[in-house]
Amino acid sequence: MFYDHQQIEKKWQKYWEDNQTYKTSNNTDKPKFYVLDMFPYPSGAGLHVGHPLGYIASDIYARYKRHQGFNVLHPVGYDSFGLPAEQYAIQTGQHPAITTEKNINRYEEQLRKIGFSFDWSREVRTSDASYYKWTQWIFIELFHSWYNKNTDKAESISTLIKHFEEKGSLDLNANQNDELNFTAEEWKEASEIDKEDILLNYRLSFRAETTVNWCPALGTVLANDEVKDGKSERGGFPVFQKKMMQWSMRISAYSERLLQGLKTLDWPQPLKDAQEYWIGKSQGAQVKFNIDTHDEIVEVFTTRPDTIFGATFMVLAPENPLVETITTAEQKVEVDTYIEETSKKTERDRMSDVKNVSGAFTGSYAINPFSNEKMPIYISDYVLMGYGTGAVMAVPAHDERDHRFAKKFNLEIKKVVETEEDVQEKSFDSKTSVCVNSDFLNGLSYDEAKALIIDAVEKKGIGHGTTNYRQRDAIFSRQRYWGEPVPIYYKDGMPYTLPTSALPLALPEVEKYLPTEDGDPPLGNSKTFAWDEANQKVVATDLIDDKTIFPLELSTMPGWAGSSWYFLRYMDPNNDEVFANKELSDYWGQVDLYIGGSEHATGHLLYSRFWNMFLKDRGYITQDEPFQKLINQGMILGMSAFVYQSNLLSFDLGNGDEAGATTRTLIVSKELIEEGKTYPFNELPDAIKNAFFENEDVSLFETVSVSFVKRHIDISLLIGTSDELNTEALKKWRPEYDNALFAFNKDGKLITEREVEKMSKSKYNVVNPDDICEEYGADGLRLYEMFLGPLEQSKPWNTQGLSGVYGFLKKFWNLYFNEDNFEVSDVEPTKAEYKVLHTLIKKVVYDIENFSFNTSVSSFMIAVNELQKIKCNKRNILEPLAVIISPYAPHICEELWSLLGHDISIEFEKFPELNETYLVEDEIEYPVSVNGKMKFKLPLPAQLSAKEVEDLVMQDEKIQQILDGKAPKKIIVVHHRIVNIVI
Repeated sequence: MFYDHQQIEKKWQKYWEDNQTYKTSNNTDKPKFYVLDMFPYPSGAGLHVGHPLGYIASDIYARYKRHQGFNVLHPVGYDSFGLPAEQYAIQTGQHPAITTEKNINRYEEQLRKIGFSFDWSREVRTSDASYYKWTQWIFIELFHSWYNKNTDKAESISTLIKHFEEKGSLDLNANQNDELNFTAEEWKEASEIDKEDILLNYRLSFRAETTVNWCPALGTVLANDEVKDGKSERGGFPVFQKKMMQWSMRISAYSERLLQGLKTLDWPQPLKDAQEYWIGKSQGAQVKFNIDTHDEIVEVFTTRPDTIFGATFMVLAPENPLVETITTAEQKVEVDTYIEETSKKTERDRMSDVKNVSGAFTGSYAINPFSNEKMPIYISDYVLMGYGTGAVMAVPAHDERDHRFAKKFNLEIKKVVETEEDVQEKSFDSKTSVCVNSDFLNGLSYDEAKALIIDAVEKKGIGHGTTNYRQRDAIFSRQRYWGEPVPIYYKDGMPYTLPTSALPLALPEVEKYLPTEDGDPPLGNSKTFAWDEANQKVVATDLIDDKTIFPLELSTMPGWAGSSWYFLRYMDPNNDEVFANKELSDYWGQVDLYIGGSEHATGHLLYSRFWNMFLKDRGYITQDEPFQKLINQGMILGMSAFVYQSNLLSFDLGNGDEAGATTRTLIVSKELIEEGKTYPFNELPDAIKNAFFENEDVSLFETVSVSFVKRHIDISLLIGTSDELNTEALKKWRPEYDNALFAFNKDGKLITEREVEKMSKSKYNVVNPDDICEEYGADGLRLYEMFLGPLEQSKPWNTQGLSGVYGFLKKFWNLYFNEDNFEVSDVEPTKAEYKVLHTLIKKVVYDIENFSFNTSVSSFMIAVNELQKIKCNKRNILEPLAVIISPYAPHICEELWSLLGHDISIEFEKFPELNETYLVEDEIEYPVSVNGKMKFKLPLPAQLSAKEVEDLVMQDEKIQQILDGKAPKKIIVVHHRIVNIVI
């Protein structure tokens, strides 16, 4: 029977949509299971075949859990704010909302074609005002909260105000920007502005000056993951370090809880390791160093206070405020130049560049509090202002980077040892001096020495033992248009939140999406973006009088704002009173299975955990962590095609004249050259000379040198599935190849280079899933993506491989047909038929629960082949078979289920239960060997003992003939495996 996948898939996709088959009920006695994919960003390019990999895996699991009787929440939505849509708006003038809507519609069309069991009724979009109303509400809640270290959680700011009213800052144990000291009386007498200024020091969303990645060309601050090699990932524009007033989130308050919470999660260890490293917990001491001839002090955090005797110089971050104060006039030019150079590097670049050290001397000296020696103070980009105090005491004999720095600037290297005797046992560099710490550290262990020095530091009153975290507070401002407006207005220079009744603060219309002429963010172009405090509404900007009408915040929120809590909104997406009903959030609780890319190891996952913990602290939800189990799917890699090309603009004739001024692009077959090699004209292969200089007098080009570079080309320009380039198609592909010249190989072909790499539109190697669904069906695509290999591993795409999976689907389909007639028998299956079925059940249940989807597909193929061989068409086999395969290939299984006479979707059928009795062997086929050489196989009942097997083998005629009356020396019976006779 012809398997018409196109007709079948359209039919069932329409059925699922019309009947809302996958709509999830909140009112049920079933146990819940929450399956979620990481929030997709709808780009204009649409999906390629690499994108659905994780979605297919999560969909299989969601369908499987439904078959097991769970109430499954499997929603979908879109992270629809972002820089790409804004940049497109800047280029075209089209509103980002229009572009975003178009992109989402395209994504949804493609997702529906693949047959995902999403509850589309719960779809959310971060750019919808009904959604970002609650993102703004969470921001306001953070603003009106502080972190109480005594209770180890966030509390309402009102409890902090009460503390100030009763005790001032006395006995306060809070996470804050700066340490403040004031009495209750001083608090009560303070003005409203002063009180707000103090509270801003403690709020969980706060405004402060911080160093950011500033991209002038884009007019916005960029996150670290939006910057690569000192340039913006989008557009490749230069990025500089700049100090700006920014909104931040006090995630640092949650560092320890974020660290400890990892122990409760079923996540990949590399992902946990990445978060642990990012949080960066370290224990040590905070120590103060006086600066010679200055009143200022340098405060450092060190994990090795016991090495303070070996500190020979000090290094400050270039951004450290002390730099300006302590730099001498003689060193100012050098220091300022170095600071300018550092501003062109991102913090990520500075952290990763461990081998190259650079710096500048400030001209000032710090005093070692234990030895009273002077230590020169340098600045260097390897010290970051955001980590610790923005200053380090350099111990070059005990730190690799400090050592390189000391070598470069010819600074003293002092080795710290315990006793005089140690000097004899250790070999030191000739420039390395030795400091003996006998007074403090003689004979002590590392921990004892560390504790002793911390005690000494505290007794001297120059510091204290402390725990530090690398993680900094998260910058929350973006100078962009296409993002959530921050619900803040400014009165007397201080920020105030809008009342929650005024939410959402809608994104206003603007004439252009670029910064204003005054350098304000794009929202500064709006004519209706001011806050009327008296009437509680947004009004025209020209009405601002700073008395009753005030300016609104012009920055928008970052992309991670909306994606930090979307998993909660899916629980109750249409509620306009709260972000999620408490009863529903308690019911759905954590996401049980979360699947997405490893690139979100720190940013998204840390911020989501932070917001989740905050909302729990404030009593809005009950779960500690948002995502219990997480799987990072690998990538599906594309097969890219490259051509080797050379461009020559002009040719030197040797007398100062030029021959020609036209750009010539030569494409050569890959066998003709070596990549990266520069060829003098005389060494060029004849095929290249003839192609490149076909219309010229070649004697004129003796001084010409030619090199070739690889360039991506679209894989559709290759002939069939070969590596041969269709040169005429290349000329039509892009204008730069209109007049290209070609050097062919000896067979008259132009062969391209092929490489497997990340599938990307920029590499022209994407495969459109729509094309695959058209030719092989959505079920074919789903099965093939799972069949490619383990979910967590990356694997190359090969469209040719789909034919094998498609062949399986046709075999599976034809099990239910006798030629063109649907024919299923009600006859009781044989034990052999049941064995095939229950072997499959056992394997597939194990595979799904262990996310080994690729081996499940192999098992399907084996089972169908076996059933085909024994010509099984029994209902009691084929019905459960359809249920087992349906999570992977839902369309074909729905159609077969319907043909089997069922009116209700296969989705609600119970998953077949394993009956182990069908797997028990009735008969064992024993290989019988003589002197280790197999002679024949003997089938015997499985229930026989080893002795009974031995007796029956010895009675067999074949053995009697082989023995020919001889007595065997030894008989070895491996029960249920083999018999070996030694003669």
